[in-house]
Amino acid sequence: MPPSEEQSVDPQPIESPSAEATIETTQVPRLAEPQFTAPLPPVTPSPGAAASAQPTEVLPGGSHPAPLPSASTAPPSGRTVVIAGASGFMGRRFAELLRAEGDRVVTIGRTGADVTWGDTENIVRAVDGSALVLNLAGKSVNCRYNEQNKAEIFRSRLATTEEIGVAVGRASTPPPVWMNASTATIYRHADDRPMTEAEGEIGTGFSVDVATSWEQTFFAAARPGVRQIALRTAITLGDGSALQPLVRLARLGLGGPNIGGRTPGGNQRFSWVHLDDAYRAIRFLEHSHLDGPVNVSSPFPSTNREFMAVLRRVLGVPFGMPLYGWMLELGSRVIRTETELVLKSRWVLPERLLEAGFAFEYPHLGPALRQILRKPAP
Repeated sequence: MPPSEEQSVDPQPIESPSAEATIETTQVPRLAEPQFTAPLPPVTPSPGAAASAQPTEVLPGGSHPAPLPSASTAPPSGRTVVIAGASGFMGRRFAELLRAEGDRVVTIGRTGADVTWGDTENIVRAVDGSALVLNLAGKSVNCRYNEQNKAEIFRSRLATTEEIGVAVGRASTPPPVWMNASTATIYRHADDRPMTEAEGEIGTGFSVDVATSWEQTFFAAARPGVRQIALRTAITLGDGSALQPLVRLARLGLGGPNIGGRTPGGNQRFSWVHLDDAYRAIRFLEHSHLDGPVNVSSPFPSTNREFMAVLRRVLGVPFGMPLYGWMLELGSRVIRTETELVLKSRWVLPERLLEAGFAFEYPHLGPALRQILRKPAP
């Protein structure tokens, strides 16, 4: 079924992200976009970026991505990194890689975490003197949007962000960098041009209200000397991610385009990022000058139709029956999720990352899926 951008239990860390279309909000005020402690640096759009989802093959930066650590053989770095929401798909992988680099990782969450939500004194101790705070906490959006779930989606994001903000403010040595999960679904349904940090238009509806409130809460907790980055992450692909339901559908012959909604023919844009590139982006951003919102997505988004075709090709499945809107709605009700997770057109480009020189290991969908699914190149 549809890929979600979030799947976890902690108050569930995001999975990218997050995915929603145009569902109406209930009693949720529209919020202005947050103001940042420092002006964002100007971003010059890449030539032709507004005209195509396929940017030039030669990406800005010119450097090759650094290899990820393969085992925890690195000597202790002396750094402490705090991850809130580390029990989810993204948080588990990030904690694993940080530990492999020699960092000490302290987790904030519910059962099984080093520090639990509500234990403010120990959260202050955890962030005090840390090198980085990374907040990924938030209830999964892969659910039906009834009133109870809507309230929890809001609460799990805003309350945890506020609690971390209090701890950072009380720390005698606050972390130099605080990154907070956000979502690329903050932008409007876009099938006419890509959304960048400089040129993107904020959308409307429940999921956008969640995203704008989340970012506003985050930036309202600004502290002197703490650089804050909102990670507007696209749908994140990796082992154990929400990619797996789509793999099952494809193997059953149901891996055609998801047709319905505002963009006809399965041509809604599908912005995505490989899990390991999301980690690389976080490490890159930690040592960059950037603050404010940053899009974390592949520079080569696809359409839904293209995504399903590439997935079938990687799996060796010759045919996929299209899934129409009524079929998606029926299936979504059965598994208690929302069709907007696949029908909203998300056309997002990582302009600030590229302009700053970040190099993607998996910019293209085919190699990314082959790596995740352990399939050799043809």
